[in-house]
Amino acid sequence: MTHPVTERPEGAPAGYQLRFPDSWWHLDLDPNTRDASIRRRIESQVKKAPQLSREQVDELIRSTRRTAREAHAQGALRASGMLRILKAGSGPLVLSATTVVLRISVPEDQSENLADLVVAAGMQLGTAAEGTGLPPGEVELVDLPQVGAAGRITRIEDVDYQGTPVPTAVRHTLIPVPNSRDYLVLASSTPNVDLADQFYEVFDAIAESFRFEDPAGTSGAAEPAAEAAGGGPMGETDKGK
Repeated sequence: MTHPVTERPEGAPAGYQLRFPDSWWHLDLDPNTRDASIRRRIESQVKKAPQLSREQVDELIRSTRRTAREAHAQGALRASGMLRILKAGSGPLVLSATTVVLRISVPEDQSENLADLVVAAGMQLGTAAEGTGLPPGEVELVDLPQVGAAGRITRIEDVDYQGTPVPTAVRHTLIPVPNSRDYLVLASSTPNVDLADQFYEVFDAIAESFRFEDPAGTSGAAEPAAEAAGGGPMGETDKGK
């Protein structure tokens, strides 16, 4: 799947590849088709969980549509999600998560250095958490197998849902785009805060699968079939979708 961008600095990668677990699915971001597409997907998923009420199903559809709308408004390259419904003693347990891929450009009057961005993010997290009762979050530099140094931002934040704040576990991975002032951000989140650590492991596995394609459209270590399916200006090949 290829997502074009308006321009690409000379020498910058042509695209990227990213793997998702088999249980994850691609969110349709097209305003013309996303509402119907998301409804079909969720209705199909909940057929396996008849213990969910109609109200709960409709709430899942609304929240997923909101995620798709916000991703499209932010110019996301793609968005993926998962939904799993388990039987629990007190009723059904709904597990959900999303990962949105964003491309951002650092303004000319700011440092594009990764360490500087991570330090600035840490200061912002501390300020934002003051008076909320939420933990301040954590920022760190990590090493991704295929791309090297990246930034990681982890926090619990209140996300407004129809006027009600919903605690949400968030982990963002900042990946520098070579030969540019741009970054790709893997913005992952889940409302299942009690299972945040387990979801963070999944988010990290997704991030660790990331690799760039070079300007010629190849990534060196990619499978031939993956290369054939990818390519194009800063697009992506998603495997295991």
